[in-house]
Amino acid sequence: EEKVPPAILWHGTGEKYVPSIDKQGLIPKSRLYVHLSSDTETARKVGSRHGKPVIYEIDCRKMSEDGYRFYLSANGIWLTKSVPPKYMRKDNSAQ
Repeated sequence: EEKVPPAILWHGTGEKYVPSIDKQGLIPKSRLYVHLSSDTETARKVGSRHGKPVIYEIDCRKMSEDGYRFYLSANGIWLTKSVPPKYMRKDNSAQ
């Protein structure tokens, strides 16, 4: 279901993916959507599945204002088609 996202969401990944993400942003790869978390703890757990976790803070307010669509899944995961690098920053406080 399409929803207006909170101002900030987070994405957790493994450290080995950081160079690619910093260059091209978040893309769904083999999935239909990029998965975003509503809290840093969940993002950290997801990132930990892939090695040392790195957390990205996503400026969803700006993305939404710029026309990106967000969906909230039944299990509370936020979904979007992609996240360009300009809407992302590493959340060093969540490391």
